[in-house]
Amino acid sequence: MIHPLIPFGIKGVIWYQGESNAYMAYDYRTLFPMLINDWRERWQQGNFPFLFVQLASFQKIVPTPAESEWAELREAQTLTLSLPNTAMACTIDIGDPNNIHPANKQEVGRRLALLAEKQVYKRNIVASGPMYNGFQKEGSKIKINFLHTGSGLRTRDGKELTGFAIAGKDGVFHWAKATIAGKQVVVEAAEVPDPVAVRYAWADSPICNLINAEGLPAVPFRTDQFKGRTQH
Repeated sequence: MIHPLIPFGIKGVIWYQGESNAYMAYDYRTLFPMLINDWRERWQQGNFPFLFVQLASFQKIVPTPAESEWAELREAQTLTLSLPNTAMACTIDIGDPNNIHPANKQEVGRRLALLAEKQVYKRNIVASGPMYNGFQKEGSKIKINFLHTGSGLRTRDGKELTGFAIAGKDGVFHWAKATIAGKQVVVEAAEVPDPVAVRYAWADSPICNLINAEGLPAVPFRTDQFKGRTQH
């Protein structure tokens, strides 16, 4: 369906990811960059902008931290940002556990527009929510660093942070107490005195509330490389 369009001029691409093949999430680390590179090669117009929407939240809310095919697909999408001239709109906060199509499409479009303003039209604006950028372990705590903190880290509802889980060497995750400390988040749990890994919004339909002051949601992430559901 795309091939007949190839002779025509192109400004860029906006891509909304389907989810029926989330069971192939790990493969998307290869497949999604391959698609972008293939289109750019065929159009022969350089690395034109490729903006895409990360999977929103959907399906049952689980009471305890668990593995998630949808989280793994979101991770594959985030990793694709390593390609030049790409950008991703995070929609983890506007999904609906009972509706696969987010009702607030205007906000999805607004976030894509912000990305286009910054990425394509080079305006000096905040276009992304906080994004994981490494961590430091200090005793029983792990401090998470972020990019794109904007005017500062916040919670969407003004309440305590939710959505963070922490694990020790056994790989068993527990819900964590997380607090904002400047441009970092400090994560700990009484059940995990010697932590090795932190995850945020790692679920099909996570309950999470970290944003920057500009109101854009933190991108789901994990610090570990434990084998997931879809990794062969």
